Amino acid sequence: MSHAAARLLQWFGARRREVPGRSETDPYRIWVAEVMAQQTRISTMTPYYESFLGRFPDVETLAASSLDEVLKAWEGLGYYGRARNLHRAAAEVCERHGGRLPAEAAELRELPGIGPYTAGAISSIAFGRPEPAVDGNVRRVLSRLYDLERPTPARLESLARELIGRATGAAGPLNQALMDLGSSICTPRSPKCGDCPVAADCLALERGTVSERPPPRRRAALPHHDIGAAIVWREGSVLIARRPAEGLLGGLWEFPGGKVEPGETPAQAARREVREELGVVAEILEPADTVRHAYSHFRITLRLFHARWVSGGPPWKAEGGPEHGESPCWTRPADLSRYAFPAANHGVIARLVQGLEPAH
Repeated sequence: MSHAAARLLQWFGARRREVPGRSETDPYRIWVAEVMAQQTRISTMTPYYESFLGRFPDVETLAASSLDEVLKAWEGLGYYGRARNLHRAAAEVCERHGGRLPAEAAELRELPGIGPYTAGAISSIAFGRPEPAVDGNVRRVLSRLYDLERPTPARLESLARELIGRATGAAGPLNQALMDLGSSICTPRSPKCGDCPVAADCLALERGTVSERPPPRRRAALPHHDIGAAIVWREGSVLIARRPAEGLLGGLWEFPGGKVEPGETPAQAARREVREELGVVAEILEPADTVRHAYSHFRITLRLFHARWVSGGPPWKAEGGPEHGESPCWTRPADLSRYAFPAANHGVIARLVQGLEPAH
């Protein structure tokens, strides 16, 4: 493997692709790009990256902004825990590090949401530190390059660090080269071994085990949940509530509802959840929409119902709309775009804004 690092760097220098954050020198912009790129296609995250930086151009602005503002800018990108952690980490960077991201991977890992990969990527790309950055693509490249039957995180980090040690002063470019190789050449299926700059060093290619490396991860079937939710109306306004800060879709807003329990209909579940969670008594009127949506770990069928407020709930404001982001609250349909909602709600919100309202 003595020349593998040199060939990777030569290959990367000749064909490096444009990836958000990779041509940056500002550690903050590199950090945002690395967080956004996790579990997201580059083509999907690119417009979000530009928009997010336009809204939050530096770590101080991000730290001073509300979580609502950050989640709204992130809306549609998914995996909202990344946005919550980015917001929390920005506050810590300002409080503990004077508004500057630390250069060392160990210090970076102390910040919310920054694990081994992100710390290694920031430390090497932004600060030139000799730190490995092992993501899914790099895991695959190293598993094939060294023909690893059981590629443990510790073993992969050790091998990546060894490669970096042979690329003195070029840890950032070498990490990026490994990532690019995995995404464009050393792909999960039908890898282009004939185009690989380190094919001569690849033990899996030599031994005929490329298709077996790394070993496939078994994926369990996604569970399915039926959800009943209510669009509760009161004098032209609707009731919305914020989800708990931690957990799935934490901090986002939603129409109140929950899982359909055994023996319940979706309409009964919606009425029960509205009463138990928010103290609102509502009369279910008619179906509003049915949405099927897949998240990373489960699927849902969301059945929304128009409902009429009867009693209880948050104080009524004649003008509608919350103050200081209080939850739950009443708001006009035209103002729903101010709030970050899960993707499953976007279609019905668009129809509400266009005037979808029950006849009752």
